[in-house]
Amino acid sequence: MLYLELAQLYEKLEETSKRLEKTEILAEFLEKLKSEKNKEIVYLLQGRIFPDYDDRVIGISTQLAIKALSKASGISSSEIVKKWKTWGDLGIVAEEITKHKKQSALFSKKLTTERVFENLKNLPELVGKGTVDKKTNLISELLISASPLEARYIMRTIIGDLRIGVGSGVLRDAIVWACFNKDDKEAYSFVQGAYDRSTDFALVFESACKGEKSLEHLELVPGQPVKVMLAQKVSNIEEGFEVVGKPAAFEFKYDGFRLLITKNKNDIKLFTRRLENVTKQFPDVVKYVKEHIKGENFIVDSEAAGFDPKTKKYKPFQEISQRIKRKYDIEKLEKELPVEINVFDLIYYNGKNLIKEEFEKRRKLLEKIIKEEKWKIKLAEQLVTSDEKEAEKFYKKAVSEGEEGIMIKNLKAPYKPGARVGYMVKMKPIANEFDLVIVKAEYGTGKRGGWLSSYTVACEKNGKLLEIGKVSTGLKEKTELGVSFEQLSKLLKPLVTDEKGREVSVKPKIIVTVTYQNIQRSPTYESGYALRFPRFTALRPDKTEIATLFDVEKEYKRQQR
Repeated sequence: MLYLELAQLYEKLEETSKRLEKTEILAEFLEKLKSEKNKEIVYLLQGRIFPDYDDRVIGISTQLAIKALSKASGISSSEIVKKWKTWGDLGIVAEEITKHKKQSALFSKKLTTERVFENLKNLPELVGKGTVDKKTNLISELLISASPLEARYIMRTIIGDLRIGVGSGVLRDAIVWACFNKDDKEAYSFVQGAYDRSTDFALVFESACKGEKSLEHLELVPGQPVKVMLAQKVSNIEEGFEVVGKPAAFEFKYDGFRLLITKNKNDIKLFTRRLENVTKQFPDVVKYVKEHIKGENFIVDSEAAGFDPKTKKYKPFQEISQRIKRKYDIEKLEKELPVEINVFDLIYYNGKNLIKEEFEKRRKLLEKIIKEEKWKIKLAEQLVTSDEKEAEKFYKKAVSEGEEGIMIKNLKAPYKPGARVGYMVKMKPIANEFDLVIVKAEYGTGKRGGWLSSYTVACEKNGKLLEIGKVSTGLKEKTELGVSFEQLSKLLKPLVTDEKGREVSVKPKIIVTVTYQNIQRSPTYESGYALRFPRFTALRPDKTEIATLFDVEKEYKRQQR
């Protein structure tokens, strides 16, 4: 397939903000793709070159992208930077420059998607001496052969800013429309379920082309993560029983981060709920798994909670979260910020997929295969009861011990990857808070000069981000006191996509927990609501989901009662 066809698809998708139109455009493209042997093109629709579970990324900085564009066009890097500051989009810069290329090799060979894919796939593999030049050559080689439209999307793809508005929900629906009847509700469940188990849309599309039975045969694979099962919220024990039934399992909700543990013979891998591979960051956990979990291969769901090695008191997630991203000083952090693994589910064991098994059976098997050791690895503390008073006592115990609250689970339920289906719910002390994503920021003045110190946050509706307020309090001046303005600025600056005066727009990658006094109606923000007295309370690198507009409206109505 010519890459120009893919670029034209990108352009169509970019021109509409309507979800149904995007789905229809994408479905028509996938219909054509059915006859193509290379289904990996589906990764390019997400701006990726590997499956979602694969932590390899193209990883090209804007500086290296500019250098490659300079080499391909003969225009100086300083001139390209000037144009970038004017247009705020390196893709558009590449497109405009390509219209007036100086290189004689212009259009010498038409680009195919296969050639683009192979060049991009080789970028993460290049390491060592001469890496920069090799990467520059691979990119410039593509840009030299690219038409202006192709150059726009090659550039955007390599810097991770495709801007076509295709989320996983749109891609899932487009696969259904292309391969099944779009009015068949079961087909959406089949496709979503297959993705939740495999976390690989190219594989899902290839299977969907063969029919529903092929999708059903997509199984869990130790060494690959799955989308973890998610919980709904309830406000009291009675409501929890109403949702999951009686009797129910009550478990501590630990103040840590979700950790999916996979083992295939001697190969142990650890993944966050965002499918990030954090095996290298947690050699201590790998050791615990080897010594304390029996089995040739398995997939275990757990929560990693941090604790103080001296006082043996649990630490809040905010302190331990820095281990997730850390690539160096691993041994030092392992001693300073140890974690305890609290295991609560088992979804694959010794060649058998257990997701359709009842929860109480999965728990009993866990009890047989885990050798518990305090401060290393243990089973989540559990109570099975139908008694509200007993459950309330258990809840108060969890909170008094510094945990977030409790989980309430249906004993007969299967494990449903990636869904909030009512098989389990969570109950925490009532706090006015949402997990939101930063979409804009402003440079500070005075002692906050040079830092991004005011942050516009957004909720979500059907894949679209809707602004709901600005947050500028709750961060620290010094990093040693907690999350600082400097620390958050360092995370946000590489994500800047546009600048207007002191305000910058950023890629929606940084999720934060924001507390507030109440919610009020507001015409200022797209959501139609604003948070009153919002305050930053935590960075959430472990999360992919943010509050929806439905969540906001539900909470607003609750406050009005």
